[in-house]
Amino acid sequence: MDQIFAPWRIEWVERDDDDAPDGCPFCVLPDRTDDRESRIVARSEHSFVLLNNYPYNPGHAMVIPRRHTGEFGDLTDEELLDHARLKERTLDALSEAMDPAGFNAGENLGGDAAGGSIDDHLHTHVVPRFDGDTNFMPVVGDTKVIVEALEDSYDRLHDAFADLPGATVVDGTDAVRFD
Repeated sequence: MDQIFAPWRIEWVERDDDDAPDGCPFCVLPDRTDDRESRIVARSEHSFVLLNNYPYNPGHAMVIPRRHTGEFGDLTDEELLDHARLKERTLDALSEAMDPAGFNAGENLGGDAAGGSIDDHLHTHVVPRFDGDTNFMPVVGDTKVIVEALEDSYDRLHDAFADLPGATVVDGTDAVRFD
């Protein structure tokens, strides 16, 4: 029998419900003091990049506008451009850090029917794809195997963001800044 080893999941198993954010997590997380603990890897003036806690693949990130809205039409031109530029930087950083064969990028728009668990704060998923990243496990075992711990993905992606033009790095626990 093969074993699946996922030691980072112990944090979820042993979580205290009192630690759950009050309100929208995409509004609460950027205001916390430890970006690394919150898994925020990069920030710009109006957006930030958050590693997905339940990734489809290593490096699965989300580019999220700071302002709480579920509608693209609510964002100003400045916010839209900032979001798009940070998405471009995310693709560049993921390319450098993970060397994927391609990407899936998109949004779940339209509430529960679109499949998003957080449907009232828009966000763009960016999922690196690798040759051979699908196998029998999801089909036969109803199980997805993630081959890298979130902390390791964070470190690789943080370093790649830090190497991009215009990046500012304060230290390893703060998100890379693009202002």
